[in-house]
Amino acid sequence: MKRREFVEKLGIGSAALAAGSTLGDSPAVTTVEAQEHHHEQVNGPLASATVSFGQWLAGPSSSRFPNLSPRELNQHLLIPYAPVIKAGGSVNFVIAGLHQVLVYAPRTRTTDINTTLTVPPSMVPPGAPPTFVLIDDPRNRVYRGLDPTLQPQDRVEVVSFTQPGTYLVICGFYPHFVGDNMHGFVRVVR
Repeated sequence: MKRREFVEKLGIGSAALAAGSTLGDSPAVTTVEAQEHHHEQVNGPLASATVSFGQWLAGPSSSRFPNLSPRELNQHLLIPYAPVIKAGGSVNFVIAGLHQVLVYAPRTRTTDINTTLTVPPSMVPPGAPPTFVLIDDPRNRVYRGLDPTLQPQDRVEVVSFTQPGTYLVICGFYPHFVGDNMHGFVRVVR
């Protein structure tokens, strides 16, 4: 199929095709895409980092089969505790367990988080304790992850950090942050 036929089948039309051709030789870039996704590529060893956001224990007799996730088999840690990336880079939060990623602006300390500001998750199991809530302190929050009760327990959230500084990252699930001190940092350099 020729490029023109492909574009017409997508419904973009010849005006967008003509406008897109002025952006260079890349047939995949349209005017709309260029405006909505203007950014520079970040390369090198500090372009991204991977953080294990919780992890399942291996042993002595751990089993999640067929699809069980016993909470006592989950460690509430961020590893590495303080990765370093370049401004414009990203962190791949590999989430294992019932966790919510919350990121706070540079200079925010763990003691600054108001843990009395909470919101119930979308799905609360019957008989759940009153602490089965999510921290909802918006002050200095720059990223709030997905409601973990609506997601698979094992997933990835990729977060971009555009400005230099040291960001506080916590688990928004109240018992993990308050009871287990589940937090870490992301250091973003120029």
